[in-house]
Amino acid sequence: MTKKMKKEAKVLSQKLLADGIFDLWLETEIAKDTCPGQFVGVYTVNKAALLPRPISVCEVNKEKTAIRLVYRVVGTGTAEFALYQPGDYMMILGPLGNGFPLEKAEGKRVVLMGGGIGVPPLLETAKRLGEGTDVITVMGYRNSETFLSDEFEKYSRLYIASDDGSVGTKGNVIDALKENKIDCDVIFACGPMPMLRGIKAYAQENGIKAYLSLEEKMACGVGACLGCICKTKKVDDHSHVKNARICTDGPVFDADDLDM
Repeated sequence: MTKKMKKEAKVLSQKLLADGIFDLWLETEIAKDTCPGQFVGVYTVNKAALLPRPISVCEVNKEKTAIRLVYRVVGTGTAEFALYQPGDYMMILGPLGNGFPLEKAEGKRVVLMGGGIGVPPLLETAKRLGEGTDVITVMGYRNSETFLSDEFEKYSRLYIASDDGSVGTKGNVIDALKENKIDCDVIFACGPMPMLRGIKAYAQENGIKAYLSLEEKMACGVGACLGCICKTKKVDDHSHVKNARICTDGPVFDADDLDM
């Protein structure tokens, strides 16, 4: 497991991508050890908010000196982050968690499935899947604000689902998968729990191996508080029950190990 560090990171750029969705680049040495699917904890200046906000890493630059965070403003912490400008500094902790097992997809057809703010962590995943791997992305959005979709097209064949039918398939990512008759060997997915439950069921019905990145509110981010527990089929060595800590045992899990 990579060693996590608490470090000051320099804001290189920040812009609005879609309604409430911000695109932030940070210069940090944490980048050199960050794998697709991992996340960082971002601290607020407000000392009353002691715990960092977990944000998935969207991308790492070629030199591995900077990371990209694409996040949604949902509360006071992320609202503070949206005010940062180039040259400002933020305190971050990372890299945290376990990422997608890219080796499981080598030489196979893999479908990346993202929904909402679960879309960003799949971009670095698409970039790092090597030659000989057939990569398809199926992304789900609320409406026509299909942030990052043009970037996925550089690394994969892209299909889109939208809740309102304004772009691509009307419905969810599984509807798009079926409509376009997409078959695959492996699924890597990130998004809200109802979507992931549906993907797990679809994968089991069709004999597809699936790895799911769970979205969950987190407190410490390092496995100490047991605040981000999910049910599993195996007994956890830490808690001695059929639970796992999303922040350290995940956020990416083999779908077969999860009790959803």
